Amino acid sequence: MRAYIRHPSEFPIELTPTEPIAAAPGRDRLLDVSEGGLCCLSHCSYQAGERVRVRIPVGEPGFQADGRITWCRPDGNRFRVGISFDDASLAFSARMVEQVCHIGRYHRHLVDQGREVSEEEAALEWIGKYAGHFPR
Repeated sequence: MRAYIRHPSEFPIELTPTEPIAAAPGRDRLLDVSEGGLCCLSHCSYQAGERVRVRIPVGEPGFQADGRITWCRPDGNRFRVGISFDDASLAFSARMVEQVCHIGRYHRHLVDQGREVSEEEAALEWIGKYAGHFPR
């Protein structure tokens, strides 16, 4: 079974170092969510072991947690960054954000097809169709 779920790159993610180095949060892109962390595409390079605050502004109130950089690799003019969470409940929260991302994408798809549907209606429809098969 696949441990990482691919996401369309339109979902924003913000990484802010937790050490006091006066770095502004960057608007980067979420790529994968796994059971223990996530991968994103960042404009900044990070060092393995560095602590960061992760914020995914999708849904209300969104997702925010502290994590640790596990790896960072160049990818064109950006960097692929792996981040792990220490707490299993944070991994569960990240999975909930993952579902919100899928529901948001589904809502946009319905609207693009000309259906006038609220986010709540799209969410209920997505849950009915896909939640039972959602990767674990």
